[in-house]
Amino acid sequence: MLHIHSFTFSPIQENTYLLWNDDKDAVIIDPGCYDSYEEQELKSFIDEKGLRPIMLLNTHCHLDHVFGVKWVAATWDLIPHIHAKEQQMMRLAEASGVMYNLPFKSYSGPFNFLQEGDIIKLGNDELKVLFAPGHSPGHVCFYCKAQDFVIGGDVLFNGSIGRTDLPLGNFETLITSIRTQLLTLPDETKVYSGHGPVTTVGREWNTNPFLV
Repeated sequence: MLHIHSFTFSPIQENTYLLWNDDKDAVIIDPGCYDSYEEQELKSFIDEKGLRPIMLLNTHCHLDHVFGVKWVAATWDLIPHIHAKEQQMMRLAEASGVMYNLPFKSYSGPFNFLQEGDIIKLGNDELKVLFAPGHSPGHVCFYCKAQDFVIGGDVLFNGSIGRTDLPLGNFETLITSIRTQLLTLPDETKVYSGHGPVTTVGREWNTNPFLV
């Protein structure tokens, strides 16, 4: 069974997710810790729970989702897993930080690349990679069918959807991704978004003003 804990980091209020199984192997998703205080918050939780981070995943590589990638990779000797189309977003992230007055040092090492349909295994637990571009060109989500949840990044929010006015964003592509990748999941599926509170597929299907 996978356990989930979220942290809200940086002035942009990004949700970082920590998933771990009963053997205490852990996955860090979208580390957005911006300063040493937030880094320590994440590390202290991991240490107190006795967890072993074995994988670093990113739904996408906009600056608020990668503030902590370099530090996480160095702290636990991990190589980030991203979609290949997100490399450009990672290269732009540091310049974006300057533009938003949030300077930081971006990750510049190697990557492991994710593809649509990949199965990420954490012991006996599995996450399926869903390809959901539109907010960014290589955005992916991580779906756990056994426990009815998806780590959705910035695709679908509680009552809203991801921005498409950023470089390489596309509204029509995003709406298609939501309808084909997320709204096809069972209504009870929990959506853990990159910002804001958890929601469900059914709630958004019925009430989201961008979708009804």
